[in-house]
Amino acid sequence: MRMDWLPVSAALLVTGALALCLGAFLLPASEDTSDTLRIVQQQGGQWLAAAVIFFISSIGLTLGLPAVLSLFDRRGWVLGMISGIVLEIGFIGTAGFAMLMAFFRSLVISDALRGQNIDDIAHEAGLAVFLYTWIAGLYLGEMLLGLALLRAGTVPRWIPAALILHALSFPISGVLPEYLSKATILLLLIGFAGVAIHAASPQRQHRPH
Repeated sequence: MRMDWLPVSAALLVTGALALCLGAFLLPASEDTSDTLRIVQQQGGQWLAAAVIFFISSIGLTLGLPAVLSLFDRRGWVLGMISGIVLEIGFIGTAGFAMLMAFFRSLVISDALRGQNIDDIAHEAGLAVFLYTWIAGLYLGEMLLGLALLRAGTVPRWIPAALILHALSFPISGVLPEYLSKATILLLLIGFAGVAIHAASPQRQHRPH
């Protein structure tokens, strides 16, 4: 069966992964809430650019998810669907994080945040739940996707290996130098690029379903 939508979805997947990678490199690193406030005040343009790129990334990754799921026929299908659901939570969370960044910048520009206010926001329970859910969706979904692709056997093993390695890098990212911590996201880009290439390959599209 001819599926002309697959190359489009695959291209959007790579676009979303590239945008996520670029946004991660653009996002200035901060050590605490006061440092974050200083960054938004002094590097507001870069902060807002990262927010816009994260939002674009969310759209591209969401629309690229069908290309990912097309790699599962029988083996690994259930785990693949679960990973897709978990990843989508992370992708939606990325859009939410982007809007939160823009909202935070507007508060800083209007001088609505100062002193104790920013500390109260940083320790707000609802915000913490959102951030942990977003991060868990991305990294856990990536881990499950890598395992599902290994089980399905529809792509070379280096593709799920890159995804799994990136997911496993999260616990140690805090102790790595900033440049190395940010560079680990290239593993996600490599993995998703490999997924997109194989999903859009002519051999894959012309397989009987």
